[in-house]
Amino acid sequence: MHHQMIRSSSHADGRILDGREASIHFQLLRLSRGQGATLSVAGCELAVVVLSGTCEVQVNAERFAGVGRRPDVWSGAGEVVYVPLGAVVSVVGASEAAEVAVVGGRTREVRQPFRVAPEEVEAVEVGSLETHSRRRIVHLLGQRHAGRVGNLLVSELYADGGCWSGYPPHKHDTENPPEETDFAELYHYRFRPESGFGAQLVYDRSGASEAYVTRSGDTFYFTRGYHPTVTSPGHDEYLLTVLVGRHGRSLIQNFQEEHRGLMAVIPGIDAMRKKFR
Repeated sequence: MHHQMIRSSSHADGRILDGREASIHFQLLRLSRGQGATLSVAGCELAVVVLSGTCEVQVNAERFAGVGRRPDVWSGAGEVVYVPLGAVVSVVGASEAAEVAVVGGRTREVRQPFRVAPEEVEAVEVGSLETHSRRRIVHLLGQRHAGRVGNLLVSELYADGGCWSGYPPHKHDTENPPEETDFAELYHYRFRPESGFGAQLVYDRSGASEAYVTRSGDTFYFTRGYHPTVTSPGHDEYLLTVLVGRHGRSLIQNFQEEHRGLMAVIPGIDAMRKKFR
């Protein structure tokens, strides 16, 4: 199994999480007004995702003012600035407090920076309360950005209390289109109320399996296996989801054969799959 759980106290320095070629960069910045950070990650394209507050973002000589319009992740869609391979990005707090996720993945092509405003994102509703699977997926960098971004996909997922996501169980660790494509993935968790918790499962055909309790601020990185997640009743869950394709941009999930019948029972599965392809 190739995975890693990072507890909330370990995000400050930023890191490349190496499982295979499709490495993922993840870093959290917490900035007060006027406080800044400058970084460049060798070999990676990046997305600056404002989780809360407002920032000024500069990519090389191009400046993006007033990025971020929500007080927290529960108050509307995020705002993103794309940072191409080889660029230097500076992020400066423009509100009393701001929290920013800098995420990215390996790429070989240089593209141009751009901004995705909240009104430009695409969303899809999946599941139902009756099937304990209701969630809303908001695509920040999705397939509509094909040609402008390499193999990086970034989305925000909102799951109702007591509901499963990443469900029915699926994997994407083998390059075998049109049945499956090979993507590494990262989840960053938040809960409402913040004292909430959930569980992350990961298992494969060999019988190897692990389970983790997830809390606000935790992050889970994986490159193999089925990986359903659940939030406990009474606790809404937010996931910042980062996917990086090893060979391409089109994500094709391979649903576990024993549970494929659920695809016809849980609403919105086909619509969800189309948004990732």
